[in-house]
Amino acid sequence: MNTSIFNYLIDNYNKLSYTHNYIFGFEFNHTIYMAHADAEVLPYVLTLDKASRGAGYSIRFKPNKNQKMLLITKAEVLCSADFFENEVAESKYNAGEIFEKMVTEKFGQIWEKDNVPFTVDGDITVDGIAYQIKFQKATFINEKQLARLQA
Repeated sequence: MNTSIFNYLIDNYNKLSYTHNYIFGFEFNHTIYMAHADAEVLPYVLTLDKASRGAGYSIRFKPNKNQKMLLITKAEVLCSADFFENEVAESKYNAGEIFEKMVTEKFGQIWEKDNVPFTVDGDITVDGIAYQIKFQKATFINEKQLARLQA
């Protein structure tokens, strides 16, 4: 892995991000978990990947078993994987959006699909704290997006 690009993307994402609090979602042993974490965990749970359509490298939340084990210490059960997969199959939304909806509703809030940039606000605010919500396979940012945001 190219650690200089990896660190560059994480550092600059953090500089631009409205919040440094996250709710990560992942499947482990047929269960969907939600883990609360802050930006300090990003280097340990993100992966450097090739972005699509010539956008350079990207950082993604694509946790392997060890990364899931790290997060599970900060996690709680959201639902079974079967229930989650059924919700995704029955919806027009993707897995990340369904996870965001379920987390929002778990906190007693009404979810609405939006496109608020990560530089402007989090996906949810709980007890005055804004959180970005990311489900496994989520992209945080790629080099092309970063260059555009820094211009």
